[in-house]
Amino acid sequence: MRRLVVISGKSKIIASCAAIVFSLTSIHLAATAHIASLKREQERLERPAIKQPSSLSQNGQADASQPAAQITAKVADADQKLDADKNKPNGTADAATSAAAPSSPAAPKRQIIISIADRQLAVIDHGQVLKTYPVAVGARGTPSPDGDFVIINHAMDPIYRHGDLEMLPGKDNPLGSRWMGLNLKGYGIHGTNVQSSVGKALSHGCFRMRKQDVEELYTLVQVGDTVMVRRERDAMIAKVFATPNSTQPAITLAAGAATSEIQVTAAAVTTTVETTER
Repeated sequence: MRRLVVISGKSKIIASCAAIVFSLTSIHLAATAHIASLKREQERLERPAIKQPSSLSQNGQADASQPAAQITAKVADADQKLDADKNKPNGTADAATSAAAPSSPAAPKRQIIISIADRQLAVIDHGQVLKTYPVAVGARGTPSPDGDFVIINHAMDPIYRHGDLEMLPGKDNPLGSRWMGLNLKGYGIHGTNVQSSVGKALSHGCFRMRKQDVEELYTLVQVGDTVMVRRERDAMIAKVFATPNSTQPAITLAAGAATSEIQVTAAAVTTTVETTER
């Protein structure tokens, strides 16, 4: 009887262990099935995304087939557009930009024409003779140079220097009250302390003008303006000096001297000028 009780107790323990093992196995199988179901659902959801690439990927592939320069240009244009949209207030920036875009061209420079034969100087502005003045030109032994020149400096009340002689501004100064120097050392257009020499061939190579005339000319021209000096009367010179200013036809001038390689200086109130005049 005792043996049967022991056997019966062992059977219950075995049965309990079997039930526990069966329960754990069932739980494991159920969990595995659930995980597999979740994986299948995830794969089903991801499959359309793989078959249909996003627009971003399509654009990326299209851009990759384009030259690098085009892509860079597109990026730059996009950045500029973003900056413009960011800065313009209420859509008015485009109008302001378009209004400011046209830039006025640089004002044309005036040109000086000097006829040694006529002993006259003309200021040309937009193809028209603006003003003519009498000038003194070089004497036979000290002729004035002819050619194309540029005004490289000009000064009010210049200090005269020739060799060891130096003279301060004043009525005895051979340069008068104004100086406009050419890119030929020692030569220029200036006033004079001998007003009666104007209109004659009496200078030492420079071009002398009366006090009132040279001071007016000084206000009409500037550093960088060209100066054409002609010894002979060609067709252009005859056209410039033949008729009164009021009936002057338009003048077409030669290019003259190029200023790109000529060093010019700004105007000075008082400067020392070393010149051929004496």
